[in-house]
Amino acid sequence: MRIIISIIALSALAACGSGRPSGAISRACEASGRPAANASLCSCVQGAADATLSGSEQRRAAKFFKDPQKAQDTRQGDGTAAFWRRYKAFAEQAEAICR
Repeated sequence: MRIIISIIALSALAACGSGRPSGAISRACEASGRPAANASLCSCVQGAADATLSGSEQRRAAKFFKDPQKAQDTRQGDGTAAFWRRYKAFAEQAEAICR
């Protein structure tokens, strides 16, 4: 399963090219003000998001960049287990391919 996700993520990244990031996650990444955030890294992270999260889940997760406490609240919230599993898969995928 990880191989399939990796292939999907790499395909999504190849489609991104070297242009400006264009998704909710990449915009939040660039706007985060973190020192390592740049167009290349944020595009890569967006590719991982495209491979693992739906559009509405990406918009939800993008809010975590601005308010990390929201991620903690979501993780502990009722009825969010399925989303949190997908979010964790996204984070692991982004970490693995965007180094």
